[in-house]
Amino acid sequence: MKLVVAIVQDQDALAVLNALARQGLRATKLASTGGFLREGNTTVLVGVEEDAVDRVLDILRSTGSVRREPVPPAEGGSGEEARPAEVLVGGATVFVLDVVRYAKF
Repeated sequence: MKLVVAIVQDQDALAVLNALARQGLRATKLASTGGFLREGNTTVLVGVEEDAVDRVLDILRSTGSVRREPVPPAEGGSGEEARPAEVLVGGATVFVLDVVRYAKF
């Protein structure tokens, strides 16, 4: 058994969870915060057999949109630092872990 841990942006979480449910895959949603912009994100936990990992990864790949967001300029900066910049955000950061033991009570 494998545990897929996927960190997605909050605005992509519903699409990810709905797509997983349509495929009959159960998931647990956890609110989390972090990343470069310190914005809210969602950590999705999916426990699956090894042969279903690629299905989960395909769903994550197709539902997490990558987009550009502005980054405010640094305070007190001059020149390059004073100009607003854009960064790519979105998609998913994914970890696939071996599950040593699974129990449901």
